[in-house]
Amino acid sequence: MSFWESVWSIFWWMFWAYIFIAYLLALFTVLIDIFRDHKLNGWAKAVWILFLVFVPFITVLVYVIARGSGMGERASKTYRDEKAASDAYIRDVAGSAPDPAQQIEKASQLLASGAITDAEFAQIKAKALA
Repeated sequence: MSFWESVWSIFWWMFWAYIFIAYLLALFTVLIDIFRDHKLNGWAKAVWILFLVFVPFITVLVYVIARGSGMGERASKTYRDEKAASDAYIRDVAGSAPDPAQQIEKASQLLASGAITDAEFAQIKAKALA
């Protein structure tokens, strides 16, 4: 085997490896979308999965052609929902800035109990209103 034959063999192998990985990504994307779609009933999902098992390449092509636009919509909806949940969690953990009225009320309670002085109360009040 010459040098160029081995180089072309490597390129040929890399090409088919790329095709195989791309096919697996498409297959799993279709499989995830089948379960993500709430409009499909259980029997329709079972039929799609059955075809994915026995005729996978053709089924992936047919699914992408027939339901491709819905795949994008469902994926973007899932992304938006996950982002909203993540943002809500971050806001909850970080805690929002306390309400100025609550800060002043807490400071007045501390002033009444003698824990802070009038000057400290005025400083807390000015800071809360700023």
